[in-house]
Amino acid sequence: MARIAIDMDNVMADLTQHLLNVYEKEYSEVVDPESLNNIPEGSAFPEGVALKILSAPGFFRNIPVMAGSQEVVKALCEKHEVFVVSAAMEFPLSLAEKLAWLNEHFPFISWRNIVFCGSKTIVEADYMIDDHDKNLSSFKGTPLLFTAPHNLPLTEYKRVNNWEEVAEYFAVSNVETV
Repeated sequence: MARIAIDMDNVMADLTQHLLNVYEKEYSEVVDPESLNNIPEGSAFPEGVALKILSAPGFFRNIPVMAGSQEVVKALCEKHEVFVVSAAMEFPLSLAEKLAWLNEHFPFISWRNIVFCGSKTIVEADYMIDDHDKNLSSFKGTPLLFTAPHNLPLTEYKRVNNWEEVAEYFAVSNVETV
């Protein structure tokens, strides 16, 4: 049994798509998702706009679930010790919203296995699935980079592009992802 730490934003929750949807709704401007490739997160928007959207009440509560994540995380929980680890402290409103989101979409994850922190450098696990180099670079276990537009240039990690690849990596069978 392995201990697996899994990030929320852009791994379990489709933060990028939600940000694009909210931006379009609030600013009546469509941003091509391809324009986000290879640039730092939030940089495709006018200065301060991404931060404003991320800080708004309800933003983190309403993020869509990443395709396949529920089924694969549940299967992983049956074979491994799984922790959801989110650097949530930057956006204080996100704490309650992320917990409510997890309770709704991942009710099989115990509150004991949810870690909200400021820095993931304290995380000790066998594996970490995350979309940010800053979280994986100091990790002492095996890092798995979950593909997101901002991390496409990174080549120093084992990359997983979707939850089907996560299931394959951990040899979780009998999992149907959508």
